[in-house]
Amino acid sequence: MTSLTQRFPESAPVSVSDLVGQLRAEPPGGRLRVGDPRIVEFVTKFARKLLAPATARRFPELASLGFFLRKGEIAKALSTLDTSGNALRFPRGLVFHVPPANVDTIFVYSWALSALAGNHNVVRVSSRSAGAAEAVLDALNAALSEVDADTAAAITATQRMVTYDRSDEVSGALSLAADLRVIWGGDGSVAALRKYPLAPHARDLTFPDRSSFAVASVAGWQRASAEERRAAAEGFYNDSYWFDQAACSSPRAVFWVGDESGAREAGSEFRTLLAAVLETKQHVTEPAMAVQKRVSAYGAAVDGLVKEIAFQGNGLATLELADPAVLPREWLGAGTFANARVSTLSDLVPIVLRKDQTVSQFGFTAEELTAFAHELAGRGVDRIVPFGSALTFSAVWDGYDLLSEFSRLVTVQA
Repeated sequence: MTSLTQRFPESAPVSVSDLVGQLRAEPPGGRLRVGDPRIVEFVTKFARKLLAPATARRFPELASLGFFLRKGEIAKALSTLDTSGNALRFPRGLVFHVPPANVDTIFVYSWALSALAGNHNVVRVSSRSAGAAEAVLDALNAALSEVDADTAAAITATQRMVTYDRSDEVSGALSLAADLRVIWGGDGSVAALRKYPLAPHARDLTFPDRSSFAVASVAGWQRASAEERRAAAEGFYNDSYWFDQAACSSPRAVFWVGDESGAREAGSEFRTLLAAVLETKQHVTEPAMAVQKRVSAYGAAVDGLVKEIAFQGNGLATLELADPAVLPREWLGAGTFANARVSTLSDLVPIVLRKDQTVSQFGFTAEELTAFAHELAGRGVDRIVPFGSALTFSAVWDGYDLLSEFSRLVTVQA
């Protein structure tokens, strides 16, 4: 029988049947509620661990996670679940999370929101996860040692993060036990997990392959101060180079919106500023990644997608598109960006696909962006955010209100 390594709370290996039995049991102190104080206390202490200077300096993405899980932010998110009339809100039950290995902190957002909704959770943490994921697990276990005994008992009974090798037995049993299965990581992961049946009442919440791009207003760039331009380049660096541009919300193409000569000048200055950020951050491109970028870039040129290629060291590659409507959406290597000019945001509407998730933007007004969203009319794009916010997680993700998805409504009539 396959045993599971319990990463949080740290404990002896366990069989899947025993794990399911433990998670199905009522925890000490009574069942969890939506916004349960025990969960809020624990998550708040965990957030403080992530915001500790040593951790935040080493893994800046964990500082973003820590801010997301501060007590005030938690209260704000939970307030969106206020119900009225004869509707009451309750947890869904047992939630099975399968996050991706390439963005190794996404499991924390998914788990935290589900736990705050009062669910019992089991998260499969990839054996390939390292670095930030290990820091997260250390912080979780450290936070558990600092809460009171009643809270610790409730957390231990209801929240588990485990690692196991590929196993039909384990994945099948956890899927069948779940009231909700959350699958991150791409089309292949979704298809692989869906072969394991769910209980008739249960359902999947899936996050398949997505792609994202950036838009920059030529007029907005020209209006911007030198400081604002530098900040835009640094924000774009954070959006793109954290997770090696593999995150679904990291931009893989940049569209300059405006006149041709202005776009050429603005794009050139932007790339110079971005290269300076790479130097300041002492960004290192591994040799294998440098080779990958060149293979991808020249492959795109051979396919006729690209009319010009420019490398600024190993850290930045720009592929000038032959046709803005035909852009490569797949990952081409960290720091590789398709580049094109369009006259207006409206020109991008026919290009957008349902798999397009995030549009990072610089220099546009709220009215321009709202009009663009209305023109898209749901054909694609779930979020439009400023440069520097592409990786900022939100309780609304991929078009889902996650706290609502992680809870259910019961109506009462006398």
